[in-house]
Amino acid sequence: MADPRLTEQRNPRSSRIDELDPLGIVDLINAEDRMIAAAVGEERAAIARAVALAESAFRAGGRLIYVGAGTSGRLGVLDAAEMPPTFGTDASMVLGIIAGGYGALVRACEGAEDRPEGGAEAIDEAGVGPNDFVLGIATSGTTPFVHGALDRARALGARTGFLLCTYPPPELIEKHDVVIAPLVGPEVITGSTRMKAGTATKLVLNTITTGAMVRLGKVYGNLMVDLQVTCQKLRDRGERILQEMLSVDRERAAELLDATDGHVKTAIVMGRLGIGVAEARGRLDEAGGVISRVVGELGS
Repeated sequence: MADPRLTEQRNPRSSRIDELDPLGIVDLINAEDRMIAAAVGEERAAIARAVALAESAFRAGGRLIYVGAGTSGRLGVLDAAEMPPTFGTDASMVLGIIAGGYGALVRACEGAEDRPEGGAEAIDEAGVGPNDFVLGIATSGTTPFVHGALDRARALGARTGFLLCTYPPPELIEKHDVVIAPLVGPEVITGSTRMKAGTATKLVLNTITTGAMVRLGKVYGNLMVDLQVTCQKLRDRGERILQEMLSVDRERAAELLDATDGHVKTAIVMGRLGIGVAEARGRLDEAGGVISRVVGELGS
């Protein structure tokens, strides 16, 4: 009997890929990749629900926690790692848990995914509680480590979600607060879910965290005003944002950035309202960090 999971089925369009020249292989993979964005788009309502759950968790002082194995786990850890430099978050605000621990990021540890108790233990180690939102990532939908983690998270009162790339069974939908299932179809190489399923996973995770951060006021217009100036590239970006927002020269932008220890949002408030650092920070705190509530909408 054929495996019912889409992620394990053979793709008839690539059944003779081993006979193609390099350009033919590239064209075939690219043609399959073109289906991914549309499949993710079909899950727009579920993804929006996940954005709302993440925002709610953050506003309650909780976290967004990804749990996965293999490629899924690595993508979760990657998305979590990109939050502090991009949006100025605390490193614990978005957390990635991968079966086998962080060593599995660079060396395959496939056996770890078969232990549901390992997932439960990881949830306990993370101190998961009722304010957290835990999103399991398993493109096949069957990874025991992920199911064990989510079962434990629910027992601890957390909200839970599941991201997979095959048809979700009814019991999965009933169990979790949200289920996201972009159906990208069989992989070019049978079962190689680092390909289409992995790309779909990254698109979904990027959308969830970006959407939640926008809702928290960490973006002004479409500018990442809560970025951490931790390297020359980000300092350059911060200075250019201030030049554009405040119509000042590079030297003044640098002065404002230095005065705020590299916090672009505070520097914008200082420059726009002509106030000091302490008052600018106080006004942002009163506005819940939403800069438009302090200085008005972009362009006003």
